Amino acid sequence: MTQTTRTPGTPQPAAPEARPVRRRRVHRAWYVAAVAFLTIVGGAAFRSLPGLLIDPLHQEFGWSRGTIGLAVSVNLALYGLTAPFAAALMDRYGIRRVVVCALAVIATGSGLTVWMTAAWQLMLGWGLLVGLGTGAMALAFAATVTDRWFATRRGLVSGILTAAAASGQLVFLPLLSWIVTHHHWRPAAVTVALAALAVVPFVWLLLRDHPADVGLAPYGAERVVPRPPPVTGAARRTLAVLASAARTGPFWLLAGTFAICGASTNGLVQTHFVPAAHDHGMPATAAASLLAVIGLFDVAGTIASGWLTDRFEARRLLAVYYALRGVSLLFLPLLLAPSVHPPMVFFIVFYGLDWVATVPPTLALCREHYGEDSPIVFGWVLASHQVGAALVAFLGGAARDTFGSYDVVWYASGALCAAAALMALVIRRPRQAAS
Repeated sequence: MTQTTRTPGTPQPAAPEARPVRRRRVHRAWYVAAVAFLTIVGGAAFRSLPGLLIDPLHQEFGWSRGTIGLAVSVNLALYGLTAPFAAALMDRYGIRRVVVCALAVIATGSGLTVWMTAAWQLMLGWGLLVGLGTGAMALAFAATVTDRWFATRRGLVSGILTAAAASGQLVFLPLLSWIVTHHHWRPAAVTVALAALAVVPFVWLLLRDHPADVGLAPYGAERVVPRPPPVTGAARRTLAVLASAARTGPFWLLAGTFAICGASTNGLVQTHFVPAAHDHGMPATAAASLLAVIGLFDVAGTIASGWLTDRFEARRLLAVYYALRGVSLLFLPLLLAPSVHPPMVFFIVFYGLDWVATVPPTLALCREHYGEDSPIVFGWVLASHQVGAALVAFLGGAARDTFGSYDVVWYASGALCAAAALMALVIRRPRQAAS
């Protein structure tokens, strides 16, 4: 061992001071994601009521199921068409302001339906206002939060927030169904309005627009990303992004597959499963509870899909999801019965796992093909999702009025899912990813 000598009079170098590195055990991004999760769960719950209103409104006002389904269609279509503009408005005014305004619009629309006496008032309150409000908190909101706060684990986070959007619609169904059954539909509408107002303080106090607002880098990034300046011309930018994306093949394939996704979930099962099960003698509360089980298993399925999306090719995952969903829908008419039995439980669990497992790979494909514009592009893809849902919400009710059964709707949706599986496989990988 050698010993270091020091010249007399030479100052001894100071020993380096050991300072513990202060690191956050949990990155702030996860807290933001948690707040977004709760907000989306609450916002999604507001859209779970229309399926429970079909029979009560038909009995009280004598409106046909097709008329009520048309109001639900307006809600679903606006939910999707608002999303891309909401993403641009969040770039302009911030996430918190847009979401708070959306919650106020939801509370207004739901509250006004209590005094309605005509079908056009249902379309105005629940169709127009609630559709616009929930659209501002759609999956484009989840995409914006994910892209701003996370540089890695985006597939997982998008899966978690997607699960919130779908599960919130279904988990609240038993409560709202109990209110409708025991206290009529008006108290349920008031409950939705009050729930919307209750979410406002959490959004305003806990949600932050950008990591730079608190001096942090996005999760997984090494440097703080400066907050971008407000983007003016939100509507113009949204339409410009649409015009650019519409000139590419992947956009139309993604929009087509996602339209079928909406048709086979929100438009079909969420809207018509309860009345279809009731046609076979099942109590509405039992059918609503089955939809709630779909919501619970959707959490696991969508989070798992996000995990898989980080590891496997997104378009192949989409093909598998749609193919399995189509097969399951072909068996559903054979499973509907007055009581819940094991094969129906199996269908519910499987459909829950597959409910919106399509969202993480669809988001990933939007990012691969459209980069920084992906939240807005995904907003337009989501619009197609809701247009598909709106069409089936209306056509399903019309088919029930015409044929006296929902069977033809289940079979047609199964065939559409098979077509979506083929469309997903046609999507080409971007050049930079393929090289």
